[in-house]
Amino acid sequence: MLTIHAAPLVVPLGAEPVPDGAVAVDGERVAAIGPYAELAASFDGARTRRWPGVLTPGLRQWHGRWLLTRCYHPDPREANELGTAPITGAALGELAPDAARMAGSVRRGLQRMLAHGTTHVGGPFPDAVRQSVVRAGLREVPEPWRSAPPAWDGPDLDPFVEGYDLPGTAHGPLTVGGRADLAVFDVPDEAALLAEGAGTCVATVLGGRLVHRRR
Repeated sequence: MLTIHAAPLVVPLGAEPVPDGAVAVDGERVAAIGPYAELAASFDGARTRRWPGVLTPGLRQWHGRWLLTRCYHPDPREANELGTAPITGAALGELAPDAARMAGSVRRGLQRMLAHGTTHVGGPFPDAVRQSVVRAGLREVPEPWRSAPPAWDGPDLDPFVEGYDLPGTAHGPLTVGGRADLAVFDVPDEAALLAEGAGTCVATVLGGRLVHRRR
């Protein structure tokens, strides 16, 4: 079914922002980008999802391999003991999770990346991790992770944490005919998104599929 994702501001990159804009998605591809009123008239009968804030291309997490193989993402049931933040370094060595726990960590890490609007992750990945990435639907960025070592003090799933702007953090522009990989953030504009970060994500769409929605 064709779906129209509408938001108070659509920032496709590569084109001017669209106030009261929308992105029409047909299958896994972008069918149109423009004012919501125009798209609603052009695609009569399409399902509409209305979102608050800013709709952008999905984000790119260069440190995917590092975050998935050198961090442990605690299960919510472990929160009282381990907290909720990713565990790395000496603390990870002391925890010494076995392969089964690390597999669960990878799945949780991917879900938490989706909750930050991430659609593209930096590899390359070991085979077992790559299988989880593929199942989650995220796109592997071919650039080796070693070319972009983490610049932050501790593990952080927010792709904006290193200070890049939206063009430097998004996977690329949204274009008609391109893959429908997009994210929506509950902020009023691009400046607020950079200031408040990707934790404001309310929805992530991968290849036309809604894979994260904040409850």
